[in-house]
Amino acid sequence: MKKIECIIRPDKLIEIQDMLDGVATGVTVTHVKGYGATKGETRIYRGTPVTFNLLPKIKIEMVVDDNKAEKVVEIIRKVCRTGKVGDGKIFIFSVEEVIRIRTGERGSEAL
Repeated sequence: MKKIECIIRPDKLIEIQDMLDGVATGVTVTHVKGYGATKGETRIYRGTPVTFNLLPKIKIEMVVDDNKAEKVVEIIRKVCRTGKVGDGKIFIFSVEEVIRIRTGERGSEAL
């Protein structure tokens, strides 16, 4: 199994949810703030440059079977790619075990 975490633009959340429906059995969504290589962005506010260091982003986490991981990654890449700085990142981790607390099911059955 794989845990997929991605940091994306907030305006892409609804589209990602729609595209992942039926592929991932569950997702966790967190509103986060952060910056990448550009260290935020500078905007003009009342004639004065103001730097926003922490930009609003969405963090999505899910655990999927190995055979679905690449499909999930491709969906995220396709939906979230604008070609501009700040499109986000995808992180993929191996998951050793999953246990559903309510039933005690383990592995893929627990997803």
